[in-house]
Parts: sequence; C-alpha cells; structure tokens
Amino acid sequence: MTLQARPLRLSTADAGFEAAFQARLHWSADTDAQVEQAVTDILAAVRARGDAAVLEFTGRFDGLPADAMQALELAPAELKAAFDGLPAAQRQALEAAAARVRSYHEAQKRASGESWTYRDADGTLLGQKVTPLDRVGIYVPGGKAAYPSSVLMNAIPAHVAGVGEIIMVVPTPRGERNPLVLAAAHVAGVTRAFTIGGAQAIAALAYGTATVPRVDKITGPGNAYVASAKRRVFGQVGIDMIAGPSEILVLADGSTPADWVAMDLFSQAEHDELAQSILLCPDAGYIAQVQQAIDRLLPELPRAAIVAASLNGRGALIQTRSMDEACAISNRIAPEHLEIASAEPHRWEPLLRHAGAIFLGGYTSESLGDYCAGPNHVLPTSSTARFSSPLGVYDFQKRSSLIEVSEQGAQSLGRIASVLAHGEGLQAHARAAEMRIKP
Repeated sequence: MTLQARPLRLSTADAGFEAAFQARLHWSADTDAQVEQAVTDILAAVRARGDAAVLEFTGRFDGLPADAMQALELAPAELKAAFDGLPAAQRQALEAAAARVRSYHEAQKRASGESWTYRDADGTLLGQKVTPLDRVGIYVPGGKAAYPSSVLMNAIPAHVAGVGEIIMVVPTPRGERNPLVLAAAHVAGVTRAFTIGGAQAIAALAYGTATVPRVDKITGPGNAYVASAKRRVFGQVGIDMIAGPSEILVLADGSTPADWVAMDLFSQAEHDELAQSILLCPDAGYIAQVQQAIDRLLPELPRAAIVAASLNGRGALIQTRSMDEACAISNRIAPEHLEIASAEPHRWEPLLRHAGAIFLGGYTSESLGDYCAGPNHVLPTSSTARFSSPLGVYDFQKRSSLIEVSEQGAQSLGRIASVLAHGEGLQAHARAAEMRIKP
C-alpha cells in the first residue's frame, strides 16, 4: 500500500476554523501513570544505591551489562579516537559546525554575560557579578537515532560560559556507540562521558553516585522517562526545559519553491509521529503545489512512514486571508521553529513576537539551524516560546548582586529601610539599618 500524507486543509475564512485549528494544535503533556511510577522507582533506587542501581537499570533497559561503572565511562582517548577515525568529510563538517556554534555563543556572552558595576553620587557601589556554574550534565539521546548536533549545542555554550566540568550521559543500547557522538564530545570539550541513559542517568547526575559526579544543572532532550525524571529532580538541580514534540511553522507568500517548503515540513515530521508541521499561506494555489510536492517527494524518504503519520495526525496546510493574518496566527502558536519563506522576510519579521528560532528567507532551511548556522537548536516547544528562550550561555551562568554602601549612603538608605522594616513589623531589620545612621 502506498503511503499518503494528507495534512489537514483549513482556511481561516471557514466558519469552523477556530475549533479545527485548536484541535490540531492540542497536545497533551500529561505523563502516563506507568511512566511516572517507573521513574519514581528508578530515582529512589539510584539515590539509595548509587552506582549499583545505575548498573542494574543500564543492563535491564539498554542491554548493556557491566560489573563496574568504570566500564560505562568513556575515556578522553576514546573520544579522540572516534574523532580521528571519522571520514575526513565528517571531521571537517563537525569542526566547522562547532566553530560556528562557538562563535555565536561567544558573541552572546559578550553581549549579555559580563559582570558590571556603577557608583551612586554618594559613593555606593551597585552591580552584578556573573559566574559560571561549576558542573553541568548534558543528556544526549541515543535510542532511535544518534544526535552529535545535540552534543555541540549543549556542551559548547556551557564551555563558552566557563563551566568547570561538563558531564555527558548517552545511552548506547546493546553497546552500540556512535562515533560521531563521541567525536562531537571530543570537539566540544566534554570533560567526562558515561554510556548510561534514561531516568537512571538523570538520577545519577542529580544526586551523584560513587562514580558519576553530582551536577548543578541538567540540559538536553530525551524521551518521556527522561522528561519525567528531569521534572522530578528540579530543585535538586536546575534544568533547561521540559521539551515536547518538535515543531515547524512555515509562513509562505508563494515565492519559495514548493518542493523546498514540502521538504522543510518533512524535516520536523521525520523526528517522530507526534512532531508538528504547519504551513500558513494566503495563496490557495500555492498550498495545492505544496501538497503535490508532498505526494511526490514522500516516497523518497527512508523515514516516510514516520513522516506520513506525523503529517496525517498533526500536520496542517492553512489558507489565511493575508500574510498579516498568518503572522497573527503564528504568534498564537508560538512555534519552536518558524520559517518565513518569503521574498520579503524582513517585512514580516517585526510582526512575529513568539518563536524559538526565526529563519528568514527561502534559502534559510530549518535544518541549517539544527546543525551549523550557529544559534542553539535547543528551543522551547509546545507554545512555551511565549515565555522562554533558546538554550544559551546564560543558562550556564548565574548572577549575584553586588552592593557596597558607603558611609554617606547608609545615612539616607538606612532611614528608608527603617521606615519600611517597621512597617513590616521586622524590628531587627530596622535596628540593623538604624545602627549605621549617625546621630
């Protein structure tokens, strides 16, 4: 039977558009109760038994039996050997991508990641001290596919931020180690790497074991077990975000070849069946061309079945009244990836307020952002771009306020603090300020 992909066809002019649109966007982030219970048990076991529990679960879930944790740690020499063993083209691509990612995040650090101070007229010094985290853990998926790009996108900004130790965990089911992932760890400056995954890896990073050091923050995507574990250990450690299925939204004015747009929709749909790919366009004829391109190009894809399931279940081709309306709908969706496939991308970009990453113009495929453009590909999903941002240098830094009050400043500030502290009924606060006021 020939696979078919038929994204839902909608028009904003239809009476039933709103209900159909909301239904297509809906995705439940609720975690299955069985997953929650399994994660609870794994976290408790690792916290109580440390390495022994990690070894047990790694053998059970990844088919990777080991007598000691040392067998699951990758030595730096192994990472370098993986890099040296790659074909020249892969080595060069990895280094070129890493250089661009590093350059972007170094610019990000210069723009917003430095300490600063100033003095008031009375000599009081105020400011902010920016310091990197001591140790972070990065989770790299390793089940259905291997993601060396995730290594670069998580480790490099941490390295640029000045993090002291970067601990990588990556599942290697049945002992299958992906050379590109190990090589990426070498290029990105990973400090230590362990072949463990799942909730047990998150637990080991959050609580620490005899072998795996406890970290201050965990970043990186994973499956439902990983997401649930990250949610539960938050507070013990920091986390980046709880990621949902991947998303792409394309705003098209009809000027970009339909084949390009169809493939861009495929690029997210091939991640998994729950990924979402949506096209917004005011031109009905162009939408028809994109559907024709989908029909023609789908059979060429190795992951065609996954793409078809994604487009049939969650995809949509939506005709809008105008590009302005398309921008307004985009802001409601707040997508992870937003492409402006237009001859005038800078005309529409100012209207777009909510997106993880914005790709300007027909030549800017989302896949370039995933691998080598430079900005981070760890992006907010499920409309969380309304209030959150891409992973960056700032996720691996923290800020401490600096306050140095001069003798002169203590006279005026002390009186203000005294009044407010008495108003709150906190007399010790008030007296501490008053003691520094000259009679």
